[in-house]
Amino acid sequence: MASKLVYVLNGPNLNRLGKREPEIYGSQTLDDIGAMLVERGEALGCEIEMRQSNHEGHLVDWLHEAQDEGAHAVLLNAGAYTHTSVALLDAIRSVSVPVIEVHLSNPHTREAFRHTSWVGQAAKGTIAGFGAQSYLLALEAAAEL
Repeated sequence: MASKLVYVLNGPNLNRLGKREPEIYGSQTLDDIGAMLVERGEALGCEIEMRQSNHEGHLVDWLHEAQDEGAHAVLLNAGAYTHTSVALLDAIRSVSVPVIEVHLSNPHTREAFRHTSWVGQAAKGTIAGFGAQSYLLALEAAAEL
């Protein structure tokens, strides 16, 4: 059985995980999360393509690429772009591959500007507030799609 390709796209400042505000985002690094996803992905029959960029256009390009490469799903933690990027909203709407919005923290318990998600308006679903476990929960959901 062929494995399901799952893109895991991470936006700005997520390369700082483990160093940046660990009281909010935890002590695990993005590499730690990636290793967890690869291990869990193997058990679920999923191949993980993990990427991070601080540049909005890279995330848009990678969403298009996920579609073109026949990805089964995309897990997207757009970071602050979640709340500002109409470009990501349009990119998600331009592809048929399901996108699951992921957040380490729960944006609804934080500053008011984080309560609006442009990404969530086009995503298949959102998983937030469970730290690194949010990614694993999203992968479980993606595998079932």
